[in-house]
Amino acid sequence: MRIVVLGGAGKMGSIAVSALNKEDRVDEIVIADFNTQAAQEVADYIGSPKISVEYADVNDHEGLVEVLQGADACLNATVYYTNLQVMEACLESGVHYTDLGGLFHTTLKQLELSDRFAERGLSAVLGMGSAPGIPNIQARYAADRLDTMEYIHIYDGIKPPPPDDLRFTYAVPTILDEMNLPPMVYRDGEFVAVEPLTGFEDYQFTPPLGILPMHYSLHSEVATLPRTFKDKGVRECFFKINYWGMAKETVEKVRVLGEFGFNSTEPVDVKGTQVVPREVLVAMMKKFVPSVLEFLAPPKNQPPNWVKEIVTEVKGTKDGKEVIYRLGTLTVKGALPTGTAPALAAIWLAEGRVPAGVHPPEAALDPVPFFKDLEKHGIVTRVTVTEPV
Repeated sequence: MRIVVLGGAGKMGSIAVSALNKEDRVDEIVIADFNTQAAQEVADYIGSPKISVEYADVNDHEGLVEVLQGADACLNATVYYTNLQVMEACLESGVHYTDLGGLFHTTLKQLELSDRFAERGLSAVLGMGSAPGIPNIQARYAADRLDTMEYIHIYDGIKPPPPDDLRFTYAVPTILDEMNLPPMVYRDGEFVAVEPLTGFEDYQFTPPLGILPMHYSLHSEVATLPRTFKDKGVRECFFKINYWGMAKETVEKVRVLGEFGFNSTEPVDVKGTQVVPREVLVAMMKKFVPSVLEFLAPPKNQPPNWVKEIVTEVKGTKDGKEVIYRLGTLTVKGALPTGTAPALAAIWLAEGRVPAGVHPPEAALDPVPFFKDLEKHGIVTRVTVTEPV
């Protein structure tokens, strides 16, 4: 089995490479990246004969098609802006596809490629970057056991860093979009745009996380779950997170810069030169992004100081009785689901376990065996059912 990890030298891509390397089912892993030096550093650290490095530029269609030739699946770990063009390359090269998410709007455009993938006998699973991805499968678990569904509430709880920690732990452009684009929620059968950093509520997570302040964020789960389970009567769906896993103080600083126009894509004249403020902001923020090896090789050989629980609560009915499912997927001791979940999805695609076409996770992946695969990587899911006596 040959898996190409596009953007495998990045934060989440390198975690995916590491997860794939632990799987006996995978024979060959290609780190395909624009930055071959960083890709080689990842390969050297993991030190596996299964791993090779190839240059890849998502803007070079022909070159990307050539890199993908002969692969059983492509795991796209680049920024979500590239999803559609990478899918086009997969269609041409005849390769199955998965990614980390499309931030709602891009996901809807990707789903429109389903007929073309099916015609080629190819499969794609969208939004497998832990969240989206794991919440979709959690909701599917509940849906399979309910006659009707009233709401799907998703909470992504991450251990907060210290207030003076200014680091950004994933793609800076995605962080900026999540902070500034209106979140979409599903209310009373309609999609509604709301303001970023609103809808705050305190939510109780499994220890050691405890109570965390949660707010709305734009996410792909909300784009697909109400549609997938429309026949069960879903009336509400939202996604909430605690400051995107960053310090509240860091988020406030970036938000202020946005208010002053630094997130604008409109060029401004600076001493006769046209400058795009957002491009400057992204370049400056990248200075606060940890190196890949800080994720793969923490100081003193200790696991990353990382705790995360993804929770999906689903209220519905079974045999006329009200039932609430709570599924919590907890990661401790260094397990990093954002790279592991898409790695497993890529394996399932390569094994032919996903039907042809383009699918959201809840329509493509069987929950129980997928949760068992995650558990082998230290990512454990627990289910609580609340119902009348």
